[in-house]
Amino acid sequence: MDLKDEIVINAPRDVVYQALNDPEVLQQCIPGCEELTKHSDTELEARVVLKIGPVKAKFKGNVTLAPDNPPEHFSLTGEGNGGAAGFAKGGADVTLEEHEEGTLLRYDAHADIGGKLAQLGSRLVQGTAKKLAGKFFANLADHVGAGA
Repeated sequence: MDLKDEIVINAPRDVVYQALNDPEVLQQCIPGCEELTKHSDTELEARVVLKIGPVKAKFKGNVTLAPDNPPEHFSLTGEGNGGAAGFAKGGADVTLEEHEEGTLLRYDAHADIGGKLAQLGSRLVQGTAKKLAGKFFANLADHVGAGA
């Protein structure tokens, strides 16, 4: 499954980059996030509850950040396990560009899923993933816009 989108966030690039690396901000912005623990500058652990179609599951996963060229570009990889609901693993490349209205954030993500999630059908899973990503970035935009 591939997701690609962009959003303009009304805040300076450095502020957006810092927010994307702040576990407290991320926990508030990630839909269904119950806990987010930062183990190092590049390693995070999360517990997230999601409902995708008829399947509701608690996922526990790890995310590794790779700050290739901060604050302009970074990538992340992660994997999560939802028990009987299945698993997800993947990664994303994120680019932050200065924009007249603040920061243009672009992402290009890929995920592989298995278990019950994979049986739901790619249209349902992809639609839900796109909706969750949209909600995350809207929450992030609200958070950094309010704090700017």
